[in-house]
Amino acid sequence: MDQLEQDRDDAERYRAPALDKGLDILELLAQQKDGLTRAEITRQLGRNASEIYRMLERLVARQYVTRSAGGDRYSLSLKLYALAHRHPPMQRLIAEALPLMQRFADQAEQSCHLTVYDRGNLLVIAQVDGPGAWGISVRLGARVGLIGTGSGRVLMAFQADAQRAHMLKQHTTVKGEITLDIAAMEALWNEVRRQGFSQKDSQQTVGVIDVTYPVLGPAGQAIAALTCPYLRRIDGYTAPTLEAASALLAATAAELSLMRQADAASASE
Repeated sequence: MDQLEQDRDDAERYRAPALDKGLDILELLAQQKDGLTRAEITRQLGRNASEIYRMLERLVARQYVTRSAGGDRYSLSLKLYALAHRHPPMQRLIAEALPLMQRFADQAEQSCHLTVYDRGNLLVIAQVDGPGAWGISVRLGARVGLIGTGSGRVLMAFQADAQRAHMLKQHTTVKGEITLDIAAMEALWNEVRRQGFSQKDSQQTVGVIDVTYPVLGPAGQAIAALTCPYLRRIDGYTAPTLEAASALLAATAAELSLMRQADAASASE
């Protein structure tokens, strides 16, 4: 028996029809921008309506699939996306980021932190303090708002429309979060995309200017956001300016982006 026949034999021997149905649904929905009705899923997969109904209900219950407000359309959630960020590649991102972040902190004399999207908001996965006696930092492992933060603006700005819609759908309001309407948010995202970064007074702390750049994956979408909560010195010490710190942060994010893209290219070979 040649290898091809062996592979076919193994595929038949270890079939798991229920698992196959679930994976078929996930793979189909991953290609859809606006979701599908149950009838459309049944028709496209060529399966029995009752078995598709049962499988969809389980996928919704386990939060891999979301149902529209009207209950008639199904879309892929971001749970798989969140799970992927707990996978070893996320650890690799952190390992690659920390030396670059430390270099930035030493040169800019400011702290910085790295965030990723996680279940409706943001998760701080790496944080480095500046070298001076004074500074501001965000706690490692903290969950921060998707709306009203520099990290959130950048992560949302550099996403495909469908991905952004999913992120907004999963968003839950954090304590103190400022409510913005969709038109205001879209205007902010458009401005961030045009500039390539976000620089704005913090909406959480007086006297802090949040500067954020995206860490971009191969498709040009933000896989993380690198933020410096810039503090201006007013004593006799001359520290790097906001403009200098921003340039250093831009170079750091760009270098990390290139590393992530190279890793992705190597993995696909």
